[in-house]
Amino acid sequence: MAAGAADGRSEREGRRAPFSQTEAIAVAGGLNAPFTLTLTFTLTFTFTSPMRYIEPHGHMVSRTTDDYQAMVTAGCVAVCEPAFWAGFDRGSVEGFRDYYRQLTEYEPARAAKYLLPHFSWLCLNPKEAENLALARDVLALIPEFLDRPNVLGIGEIGLNRNTRNEMTVLEQHVDLAVKHDQLILVHTPHLEDKLKGTNLILDVLRAHRGVKPDRVIIDHVEEHTIQRVLDRGFWAGITLYPDSKSSPPRAVDMLEVCGRERIWMNSACDWGHSDPLAVPKTALEMRRRGHSDDFVDAVLYRNPHRFLSQCPKFRIGESRCS
Repeated sequence: MAAGAADGRSEREGRRAPFSQTEAIAVAGGLNAPFTLTLTFTLTFTFTSPMRYIEPHGHMVSRTTDDYQAMVTAGCVAVCEPAFWAGFDRGSVEGFRDYYRQLTEYEPARAAKYLLPHFSWLCLNPKEAENLALARDVLALIPEFLDRPNVLGIGEIGLNRNTRNEMTVLEQHVDLAVKHDQLILVHTPHLEDKLKGTNLILDVLRAHRGVKPDRVIIDHVEEHTIQRVLDRGFWAGITLYPDSKSSPPRAVDMLEVCGRERIWMNSACDWGHSDPLAVPKTALEMRRRGHSDDFVDAVLYRNPHRFLSQCPKFRIGESRCS
């Protein structure tokens, strides 16, 4: 036997090898001697509070009940649904009446089956603003629904192709909201029309003496429009929509550049290629970059809660906002 092996040293390293289980028993007092071996382990666990979020812009009439269940499971505590284009132009006032009944009667009941409070906004979407006679009659209908318990305000109004008729109907919507002291949710155009449309919308809002910027959220902002919205005192909505709007990484980039004040995030999920879980998925991107749970909660829950609570009808149980 080699010298190193004779005294219990490792031949390779020339130092004492760890005791085997049999050697440990022998050293403790012989193979037959009773002994007690005590092992102490220290385990450290980090618990993260369950995430809560508000979906402030989702077109749930176009989604399935499975989406409601998935949203609640992910931590959604309220969903808000603006009136929008149905994929085709509605041809009569009665068509809009039925749609407003769906938003204020049927859809809240469907969401309630999954314990999810449902709120709505009412308007005529800018894609349907070219028919000025129909628009006038629809806007005359809206006040009949403003006292419904889940109606938060006028939206999503705005521009689509930045046409003269769209501008006329936008101004009429703003007049209606101011007259009835309603919150305003604004749609900005897609892609190449966004910057011009955003500037036109800002001009209309700032020209109206009755508009209070802190009661208006301008949605679908992107990198080239978000700061001009915030600088003028309005709220900004970042929309997490796969093709024509923002992605989670781009959205978090905007937060890191512009800060988190007066900003909310939404999925705008509808009948197109969209994701009703885009908001909680963006929380993962925030955490991946090292943002705290408090940062995530501020953007996804406390910010929309703060804006929407300006409407007395927005109540979602005991408030924990601070």
